[in-house]
Amino acid sequence: MDKHEKNSLTEGQEPDRFIALGKKRDVSELIAPDAKVISVNISETKGVVKIPVEQGEFVVDLGLKGDAHAGAWHRMVSLLAIESYGAMSRKGAGELAIGSFAENLTTQGIILHELPVGTRLAIGETIQEVTQIGKECHTGCAIRQLVGDCVMPREGIFTRLIRGGTIRPGDAIRLASDEDN
Repeated sequence: MDKHEKNSLTEGQEPDRFIALGKKRDVSELIAPDAKVISVNISETKGVVKIPVEQGEFVVDLGLKGDAHAGAWHRMVSLLAIESYGAMSRKGAGELAIGSFAENLTTQGIILHELPVGTRLAIGETIQEVTQIGKECHTGCAIRQLVGDCVMPREGIFTRLIRGGTIRPGDAIRLASDEDN
């Protein structure tokens, strides 16, 4: 079990929707009223930069249809905030293309890495549940080699699909309500 697995929701585990990584915070404070999807990104093979697409079809028990990382596990969909790209650029990574961190969804206006595991988000037509915060950086990570750091292990998150559907750039992101489920 890597150090991030302790921050994962396991099958059948009930989430504490307001406590993550020892922090107590009102989840609604983490999502701006205009939070949205900047890009939907896909790759047919693992270990490469994902390419932005016009829309993605997200399927329950699979993830992003056609993506190399899709599968029936707790890390079906990966998300990273555009604000994290800015942090890496300031550290010397230069201008990075969207999808450089192999995230399926690039977001804006939401502090992803502070969301508690178990938080449910309405994104486009989907409902997604946060299952993990961060992950181990893969061997040979080009970003880590370039600047000595990579943001995905700290600020990237993973979700599983509760309800599938289409997501497009510009789609709103909000906390899912009881009516959404």
